[in-house]
Amino acid sequence: MPIKCPVAPLEFCFLADWYLRQRGIRERVEISYVSPLDGAFTKPVCNRELSGLLEQKGVGLVTEFNTGSVDGLGGRLVAYDGREVPFDLAVVVPLHGGAPYVGNSPGLGDELGFIPVNEHSLQSTSAPNVFALGDAANVPTSKAGSVAHFEGEVLVENVRRFLSAEPLTARFDGHTNCFIETGFRKALLIDFNYDTEPLPGHFPGRVGLPLLKESRLNHLGKLSFEWLYWHALLAGRDIPGIGSAMPRHGKRFQATG
Repeated sequence: MPIKCPVAPLEFCFLADWYLRQRGIRERVEISYVSPLDGAFTKPVCNRELSGLLEQKGVGLVTEFNTGSVDGLGGRLVAYDGREVPFDLAVVVPLHGGAPYVGNSPGLGDELGFIPVNEHSLQSTSAPNVFALGDAANVPTSKAGSVAHFEGEVLVENVRRFLSAEPLTARFDGHTNCFIETGFRKALLIDFNYDTEPLPGHFPGRVGLPLLKESRLNHLGKLSFEWLYWHALLAGRDIPGIGSAMPRHGKRFQATG
């Protein structure tokens, strides 16, 4: 940890399962998902769904495993606590860090090279004239493309306000949105922020793509997003109905108290 996109290793397992079933050799292959987390995902509702999918597809789940070394010749992953996981093929996520040049400005970055910022304004906590987003910032959410996009709207407004000596009122709420390919031309969609975990329902409102549920519609949505990315987002156009703040309409919130 940190992993740039926490669901990407899960997608690898799901797609490997699909590929091996298509080849007719799935029963000859054992797949294990080894994670430093205490489950398949960090949030309980989503963790139950994703852990259930792993079990359904016959993928073993090894949790709280912090890899200390990889013994390639011996075919072993070795954790810092001494536990071992044998392998014939290991696909390992390397440690993710910030850009090396951040270290050229003493005090700007943390021990991993990320820039500590206010998680809402995206302003550096050590240099007021510096703002950071995406891979560069240390905000407590995924370093995924959707996050950088939603952060961008907030950062632009706050940079404008900073240059005009105005209060920084634009706030990033940690909005994260991600399609998870689960194989067999299906996908699962999650949408959450700092305060709200991935929940079932629909996105972006009461009518839309199903949340936290495998569907062919979500797979088609992910394929469609490729066109939107290149022709809308990179061109600086907004997607109607989808803004920086996480939409609450359409989510099924559980009653508390």
